[in-house]
Amino acid sequence: MTNDTSRNTGFTKPVTYDIYLVGVGGQGVLTIGELIAEAAFRKGIPVNFYPTKGMAQRGGFVKAQLRLGRATIGPAIPEKGADMIIATEVSEALKAIRYVKPGGDFVLFAHVWAPTAVMLGKAPYPTLDQVFDAARDALNAGGRIHCIPEESLPMFEGSPVPDNIYTLAVALKQTALGELLSPADVEQVLRTRWKRGVERNIFAFQAGLGAQSHEAVTQ
Repeated sequence: MTNDTSRNTGFTKPVTYDIYLVGVGGQGVLTIGELIAEAAFRKGIPVNFYPTKGMAQRGGFVKAQLRLGRATIGPAIPEKGADMIIATEVSEALKAIRYVKPGGDFVLFAHVWAPTAVMLGKAPYPTLDQVFDAARDALNAGGRIHCIPEESLPMFEGSPVPDNIYTLAVALKQTALGELLSPADVEQVLRTRWKRGVERNIFAFQAGLGAQSHEAVTQ
């Protein structure tokens, strides 16, 4: 990430910003990338968005690369090159850690999607401690882990709020992404993207902005 330090805030203002997103099918992880991309585009920020899907079914892996502020289309995000990882499933999060740069941010919605082999006892599934240990090693001093327990999602009319919208809000509020895009920028996209469920999505977004979830990573 290259930075503009002209603003005296908690973060330096990013000029370029790279995000690596991972999860499983059915979670809306690509929607997170699309919302960020649309908000950036409306602000005139160059956007390159590269989604990838695994098996075309619920539970198949999904990943995307989002590169903001680059005037030309460049190569894929290299290992140790992402300013932020947004992961919405524990096992896929562990696989993605190698892409975060030292001093970056690792945002995890701690959902567990155990494949058949795990449920049958034929394959292991990573623990949160294993994921956190790997993340600390990759982030080094100055990086931060932002973990969102699945059970922490607030309720809206008797059902948990959309975890992808909530996770996006946490990332926007607690990382340098919030210096590139404001909550108002993203909320405007939320209000115009879908005809239904606007109130529910805005509730999830506002709740995520107010969440406390980060764990500082120190030496």
